[in-house]
Amino acid sequence: MKKSLILLGFALTGTLAIIATPETQAQTTDTLRLDLPTALEIALSENPTIKVADLEVRRMDYVRRETASGHLPQLSVGGQYTFNIKQQEMSKGLSLGADMSATANGNLTLPLFAPQVYAGLRMNTMQKELAVEQARASRIDMANAVKKAFFQTLLLEKSYDVLRQSERTTGETVENTRTMMEAGLSSEYDLLTAEVQLSNLAPSIIQTENGIVVSIQMVRMLLGIPEDVPVKLEGDLDDYREELYALPQPEIDLTDNSEMRQLQFQQDLTRQQIRLTNAGRLPTLAAYGQVISSGQDKTIDFGSMMTGTGPGVINKWWWQTPVTAGFQISIPILSGFKNNAHVRQLKNSVAQIDLQKENLRRAKEVEAVSAVNTLLSARATMFSTEKTVVLADRAYSIARTRFDAGAGTMLEVNQAELALTQSRLNHSQAIHDFLVAQADYQKTIGKE
Repeated sequence: MKKSLILLGFALTGTLAIIATPETQAQTTDTLRLDLPTALEIALSENPTIKVADLEVRRMDYVRRETASGHLPQLSVGGQYTFNIKQQEMSKGLSLGADMSATANGNLTLPLFAPQVYAGLRMNTMQKELAVEQARASRIDMANAVKKAFFQTLLLEKSYDVLRQSERTTGETVENTRTMMEAGLSSEYDLLTAEVQLSNLAPSIIQTENGIVVSIQMVRMLLGIPEDVPVKLEGDLDDYREELYALPQPEIDLTDNSEMRQLQFQQDLTRQQIRLTNAGRLPTLAAYGQVISSGQDKTIDFGSMMTGTGPGVINKWWWQTPVTAGFQISIPILSGFKNNAHVRQLKNSVAQIDLQKENLRRAKEVEAVSAVNTLLSARATMFSTEKTVVLADRAYSIARTRFDAGAGTMLEVNQAELALTQSRLNHSQAIHDFLVAQADYQKTIGKE
């Protein structure tokens, strides 16, 4: 699925090349158009941080399987083939050793009571739960980062549109003022004032353009989109106004806060490590079985050797196959107080985590209260600036009408234009601040 979702976005939402002449097709560029849900879906599947977290969860499964193998039967086989280059001899040149010998053996061990394995499996379960929570935290952090980058881009694009609109309006004012000056209805001062205001907009427009490029690059980086793929974000800040009105009263509930949950998992894991260490003091019991088959290429005939009627040695393989089985118990008695020191160390860690949990809880409560206050403040600001935009637009229309009728001054028009532009920018900024505060609030309470 590495680039499948991106390619799907191309197929469904991309601006495809128009089927025309080769020249027309060469000039048309495919653009990946992203709304916020699609951006989040891509980021949560393609970002390396998320992939690493998911792989860590999978690794914990393998760790548990490794621990569980300690309670499964263990079977081993081995063999040896030996060439006796120089054999041991007795009197009269009688050799007792064989020229060649072979040995094969098989060992089977079955753990019956293994306390450390049981404790290890419980610890592995907690390790996986911690890894799952860490993966959830990675997704929450990634969603927060994507939302902020997305909203920042929308804010810059909205500001760019407002500045461009102001540039067009001011440009029209400059042309009208020039015409009125030539007709003797306006002064050169009014024309210069309008031209200065038009020139002052250029740096802000350029800075906003650069900001859009950087912000889109941030979105591209978070989503893992190649550099050669053009990206266009779909949506407008005004599209989220209904969400502002429908926002219920936020509640401070830190039950799902990922940092606090991870700290709790770490404390539980430390307690389980204490149980694992204590389990090392308990006896272990295992059943075992062994089969050994050994042979040599010469068989000693003790009867003929004692009577002197034969050679005493027969060139014939002689095999023996003893089989043994039983139980094996191991009882730890003294480990140099190593376990005691380790348990005390772990208990000290548990006490430290208790203090860390309390400190983190207080910090997260403050963070949650701050996020809620910022959220409500941003919504109130948005309502206020929404009314301000209406009033500023009305004031600009009156000032423009007065100037065209010769009853007003260019200073009034300029002030009204600046107030209208600033109120529109403030309104967009308020919506952006609300959306960012909402994203931070959702991160604090641990909402995915």
